Amino acid sequence: MMQHKFYIYNTLTRKEELFKPINPPHVGLYVCGPTVYDDPHLGHARGAVTFDILFRYLKHLGYKVRYVRNITDVGHLEDELHGEGEDRIAKKAKLEKLEPMEIVQHYSNQYHKSMDLLNVLPPSIEPLASGHIIEQQELIQKILDNGFAYIANGSVYFDLDKYSKKYNYGRLSGRKVEDLISNTRELGGKKEKKSALDFALWKKAGSEHIMQWSSKWGRGFPGWHLECSVMGIKYLGERYDIHGGGLDLLFPHHECEIAQSTVALGSDHVNYWMHNNMITIKDQKMSKSLKNTINLDELFTGNHKELDKAYSPMTVRFFLLQAHYRSTLDFSNEALQAAEKGLERLMNGFHALQKLKHSGKSKVDVKELKSSCYEAMNHDMNSAVAISHLFDGVRLINSIKDNNESISKQDLEELKDLYNTFIFDILGLKDEENVAAADDELNNELVKLLLNIRADAKNKGDFNTADKIRSQLNDLGITVKDTKSGFEWERK
Repeated sequence: MMQHKFYIYNTLTRKEELFKPINPPHVGLYVCGPTVYDDPHLGHARGAVTFDILFRYLKHLGYKVRYVRNITDVGHLEDELHGEGEDRIAKKAKLEKLEPMEIVQHYSNQYHKSMDLLNVLPPSIEPLASGHIIEQQELIQKILDNGFAYIANGSVYFDLDKYSKKYNYGRLSGRKVEDLISNTRELGGKKEKKSALDFALWKKAGSEHIMQWSSKWGRGFPGWHLECSVMGIKYLGERYDIHGGGLDLLFPHHECEIAQSTVALGSDHVNYWMHNNMITIKDQKMSKSLKNTINLDELFTGNHKELDKAYSPMTVRFFLLQAHYRSTLDFSNEALQAAEKGLERLMNGFHALQKLKHSGKSKVDVKELKSSCYEAMNHDMNSAVAISHLFDGVRLINSIKDNNESISKQDLEELKDLYNTFIFDILGLKDEENVAAADDELNNELVKLLLNIRADAKNKGDFNTADKIRSQLNDLGITVKDTKSGFEWERK
């Protein structure tokens, strides 16, 4: 499949570039995962689905992908720009009167459950920041040895002024150091920093700080930006292909990542930077700070004031795929209703396709449809345009069904293969109707199995077992009626 030329919009160069892996057919992909201190929300889903599509498509093209998506469980402070305030997980642990790792485990479980429902494939490796303290300390020492960090009162800070004299800080985000300095407010922590913009590589922990480790600089914890540099390098090498994340991580997180990796390694560590855009609600950014997030459980249950009903995970996934990953996506109940109808239309077309019979000479151009779908994906993974082409194909399928078009056996097989590939393998959708039907069929077979066991028990005179099975099935809403030929049953 690697005859396809795949283009990616590189945030670093601000242009679409032909993807050329460092060591083909191998691809290294690192994506910033969640900080697990609260329930996963729609913003988390957009990032996860975006890079799930990338993971799926690269594999479809024939690449062997090592996908690393971390979990942040320490060091993510409330004030991201200045690296000040409480650790988000430690703060939640105090509120809930739990251990920080209980918070991490609970919300990691919630995140994974939601990702499974959305049919997001698990990454190849999912490292935790707290599991890489030694490696983070080793990278800090490299930065110190190279003269781009300093120790102050038990903390270690990155020397941004020194870095900026040699390198271009802000080249990823387009920000200028001078503007950042002039707009930076005074902070209590600034007194021990050379500059307010210097960010912590290692932060001295006060006695009240729950998560802390020993180091040569004193007891403390690693800075948030450091963990992704360390885990990306550890599992993908000193230079790898793609680093992804949400647009909200562009600054300061990814900008600081580039800075610390550059001075530790002597060069930048990533070839392509990819960022998915934000979800908005009523044209306002969806964020926890604005208290306007929609949790995924609320979407799946309909338990939110903005929702008229519950929406299936595949409807939510389809909603996310209907916009290009780099464009903003405005959430509303109406948009979800439209996505639900669109998904139903696509799946109805797929089901109709499975029943089609070939009818002699083909008058349809399946190759053109296929080419259009791949062209959309090959130009910066435009799932929205690919879906629009699939809808064009649905019109074609309905026309063939109504005997207005004919299709050859070969073209019909190619059309079926195209829809299977794009709907399930690349876009990662599930046929929820067929899944429900399969579950129902399985339940029916299980009921029959229990009733056959009950019949055997009766034949052996074991009426206690027979009565127990009948009683428990009745509690589950299943009525059993004995007949001359055996039994009948029905749901209440």
